[in-house]
Amino acid sequence: MFYNMTDGGEPLIAAVGLLAAFAGTCLFLTKLSGFLPKDAGREFAHDGKLSAGKPRGAGIIFILVFVASALLFAPVDREICIYLVLVAAEMLTGYMDDASEHPWGEYKKGLLDLIIAVVLAVTFLNFNSNTIEIAACGLQVTIPPAVFGILTVALVWGSVNVTNCTDGVDGLSGTLAIISLMTIYVADSILGITGSFPYLILLFVICVLGYLWYNAAPSRLMMGDAGSRAMGIFISIAVLKSGSPLLYLPAAAVIILDGGLGLLKVALLRFLRIRILQHVRTPLHDHVRKIKGWSNTQTVFRFAIIQIVVSAALIYLLLARQYNA
Repeated sequence: MFYNMTDGGEPLIAAVGLLAAFAGTCLFLTKLSGFLPKDAGREFAHDGKLSAGKPRGAGIIFILVFVASALLFAPVDREICIYLVLVAAEMLTGYMDDASEHPWGEYKKGLLDLIIAVVLAVTFLNFNSNTIEIAACGLQVTIPPAVFGILTVALVWGSVNVTNCTDGVDGLSGTLAIISLMTIYVADSILGITGSFPYLILLFVICVLGYLWYNAAPSRLMMGDAGSRAMGIFISIAVLKSGSPLLYLPAAAVIILDGGLGLLKVALLRFLRIRILQHVRTPLHDHVRKIKGWSNTQTVFRFAIIQIVVSAALIYLLLARQYNA
């Protein structure tokens, strides 16, 4: 059951919550977008100057609507409240960078992400088991708590940063995040995950959809780091709560490739002086637009199609395993 009534949830209230979250996102984005900082255009991004002058940092609005909707309409306990605080904290660090006259350095943002990731890992271990399931084959593996904590920090930090790197084309980051989260949502149902978190996934997706209403090409506003970093941490929490964190790899495959290859390329060059992908522009969404000649709409649709195909294969595999179990 996606929304477990044993947790105190009423289906009618939950349904109203989803509608209210969408309406609230659209309303506040309309009324408050004029107060957001304006984008200066990104010098090194393909067509980056086209975004100059648009309101940036809209993530602060739809993330706050999500948090408020969760508190109003979802059964939340101490663990969930901590996660909501961490999502809001990641959003605020991104928004402060969005609003700053001088962009924050990579190391400053990376350190803040690391601190939040450590708090999340400690919280998760305090409320959950350190045994994970490899969902594709039904195996359960118990990981030593210290190792589990380190891997959780790596997952959270990586998810935040690769998701942030996908934010460069109107509608791309939000669309991919929605597909990844809905993949996890369906996987939760197949795996029999109960509790309130699957409902929180729907609430989050609804708020991102409200944002995409204004961000579809040609966009009127942009989420900024406030939105992309918050989406990244929420995706990591969602996959951790599924009990099968390895699902992150297929469920967010396109996000990982689009944003992760650039991070890997820069890290290898900066720290080990190793050059890779010299003829590939990163993030990949810039490569396909500048080198392959894809339009923004083609980029969003084709990247989304690839992720949907991967997600469909994953869901089929999980269903087949459940059927044969």
